[in-house]
Formats: sequence, structure tokens, C-alpha cells
Amino acid sequence: MAKIPKKPEEIFPEITGDYRNIFGEDLISIILYGSGAGEDYIPGKSDLNFLIILTERGIEGLDRVLETVGRWCKRNVAIPLFMTRDYLAGSQDAYPIEFLNMRRSYLVAAGEDVLAPLTFDPRHIRLQLERELRGKLLHLRSGYLATEGKTRKIRELIGASLTAFVSLFGALLCLKNLEIPKRKRDVIAAAGAAFGVDAAVFLRCEEIRGKTDRFSPAEVLAVFRDYLKEVNRLCEMINRMEIGK
Repeated sequence: MAKIPKKPEEIFPEITGDYRNIFGEDLISIILYGSGAGEDYIPGKSDLNFLIILTERGIEGLDRVLETVGRWCKRNVAIPLFMTRDYLAGSQDAYPIEFLNMRRSYLVAAGEDVLAPLTFDPRHIRLQLERELRGKLLHLRSGYLATEGKTRKIRELIGASLTAFVSLFGALLCLKNLEIPKRKRDVIAAAGAAFGVDAAVFLRCEEIRGKTDRFSPAEVLAVFRDYLKEVNRLCEMINRMEIGK
């Protein structure tokens, strides 16, 4: 069994060497992003997510990385996102929240820092926020019906859905040109203060996700109902929000 790194940086030389051997000069950048690159990293539990930027010639040779990707997956490294410069540049308007989330916490393992120069149009952020929030609300409603009212399943629904809201809260803070904190709980608290969101509801959901709560079945159901209510309020708020050019 491969040794679990206490710090993600410990695997940088090896993973960089593997992909340099495959792509050579076609490898532009390898970047670790997400919780693995931040203060929330938990050895053996946190996923290690990498963004790999290749030339156009390099991206055509993804069949060469099948064995390498599979080997790193066994070491708790998620399948990397492979992109070209053009794809990255052309995706800022379609997926601003994803790239904002990457830039919130990342480490350059090799090559260029391709995330630092990215800029985002607030209108694109607002549009994706509304789309994502409305989709999450529908998912939570249908997901609740699928739980059959069973507490265990409601807990699982809360846990599975909550992580995405940290990214969305970060995007909300960006719309007000506010600093996005590093820790999840701090992001939730900051968004609550800036937008009048009941942060306590989402923090209780975080306790459920992290399995650190002692809520009774009735309390879990109450938390979920409050969760739905706050997500619905967020949808209404972002729908009314006006963003200038």
C-alpha cells in the first residue's frame, strides 16, 4: 500500500515526473486545487485534485495516460482535469464559479501559474449562481422525496449536497469584491454576514456532513427544512440582484 502523504507537496516530484515523461514539452502546467491545497486537507480523506494544462498536440494523446491515471487513483488522487490554454480561456464565461473555486485554494506543482491571470465578469457569475442554486433547490426537493422520510437518508442528502454551497458562497462574496476565506466554515459565515443568509443553518448542515452533531431525528428534519428555506431565499435574492457591466 502506498504511503499517504502528510502534505500533498510530498507527491509533487513523482507526479510531475510521471506526466513530464509522457508529455515532455507539451506539458504546460500541473496545479493542485481544492481542499488538498488548503487548510482543510486531511491525509487519506481529502481528494487530491489536479488541473493539467497541455498543448493542443498534448491533449490529443490522452490515451497515453490511462495507466498512469489509474495508478494514481489507487493513491487517492482524483482523475485530473486535462485542458489546453484555449479551453481554459474560453471557459471563464461558462464556468466562472468552478475556476473561482480553483483559484481560492491552489498550489502550482510544476510549470506556469495559469490561474492567477484569470478574470471574471460579474454578470457571468450571477447567471451561473442562479442556474446552480435553482438546480440545487430542485435536487433537494426531489432528493427528500426519495429519502422516504428516513433520517439516515436525509443526513446523506444533506452531506452530499452541502459541499457545493461553499463554492457558491465564495462566488457570492466575489460579487461584492469581498475576500473569500480559506476555511469552509469561514466562507459560510462570511456569506451569511454579507448577504443576510442564515449561516447557522448551513453550519448545522456542516456538522451533519462531518458527523460531529448529536441531532435527534426530529432535529435533523428541522435542519433540512430550514436548509430548503434558505436555499429558496438565495434563489429569490440572486434573481433580484442587478449586476452592472
